[in-house]
Amino acid sequence: MEAAVSPFSVALATPLSTAAGDIERREGLLVRVSDGDVVGWGEATPLPGWTEPLDSCREVLADAVETLESDGPDAALADLAGAPAARHGLSLALADLRTRQAGEPLWRHLAEDAERDIGGGVAEEVDAVPVNAVVGDASARETADAATAAVEEGFDCVKIKMGARSVDEDTTRVQRVRSAVGDGVALRADANGGWTRVQAYEAFRTLAAAGVDYVEQPLTADDLAGLAGLGGRGVDVAVDETLAQTPVSAVLDAGAADVVVLKPQVLGGVDRAVAAAERARDVGLRAVVTTTVDAVVARAGAVHCAAALADTGPLPACGLATADRLADDLAPDPAPVADGEIAVPDGPGLGVEGVSR
Repeated sequence: MEAAVSPFSVALATPLSTAAGDIERREGLLVRVSDGDVVGWGEATPLPGWTEPLDSCREVLADAVETLESDGPDAALADLAGAPAARHGLSLALADLRTRQAGEPLWRHLAEDAERDIGGGVAEEVDAVPVNAVVGDASARETADAATAAVEEGFDCVKIKMGARSVDEDTTRVQRVRSAVGDGVALRADANGGWTRVQAYEAFRTLAAAGVDYVEQPLTADDLAGLAGLGGRGVDVAVDETLAQTPVSAVLDAGAADVVVLKPQVLGGVDRAVAAAERARDVGLRAVVTTTVDAVVARAGAVHCAAALADTGPLPACGLATADRLADDLAPDPAPVADGEIAVPDGPGLGVEGVSR
């Protein structure tokens, strides 16, 4: 088995706002693992504030490649325990290689691993998984217009970005969207940790009346007690940024969430994301898979992760419709979005062909 790592950079169609500032390009590392004529691809695309920095990712992946070639995959992955983006890249490349050799799509391999714990059989096909649209910060009228346009495109779940305005302004935006799209569309809100506890209590009252399904990260990532205190207020609590610094088990122990938002790149791999989802679902929580606005290799991996979960139980709409956030990409997209669903590649492995860098 041989491996190589190469850098890449893809432009974003619009800047990505993060706590560390706006990002105009997604920069990362492609991992290529080969065994004879079969090649598997992985992607390590660090995100500031969520994973290790790019320089650290590059260094540990270089060491892991040497370990892989000398001591094998298990030893190489063990070296990456504290570097989630790097582990994601190498583990995805290995999984792509393994499932290409087996002639099966990656989601089936992930579902089979999940079934070892929960029992039952694996479905013959998972053709698509539901996805949500995302509406950014804007005036109430512009937000309602954007949500209406998403519904007209076939989305039946819309997530509204919040937290940059006052609670009154944000809740008015949601009410305007509800009036525009009707009761048949699921609404979510994402506050990105921007509220205090008092503001969150105030917002939840109005959002419950508007039929909002859940609010993603209403409080700061480390406020587990505050998140737990929001339970039972008519709107579910979802954690996202929290999972970048707190294990899922600790979130469950604290009763801090009704929904876990799982980013494979942040958790260290699609295998870890599936395991985290099953742990959460075992105690009655919902699991939603999202990307970190990755390039096509990691994005396809997240789609397979969601498909594995769709096979083993009901799956809420996931945050996978992010290809349009990129101005260019590493290969043709094997998972297009149509009518509120994203197609699951049905070929061997990830289904990504023609990687050009």
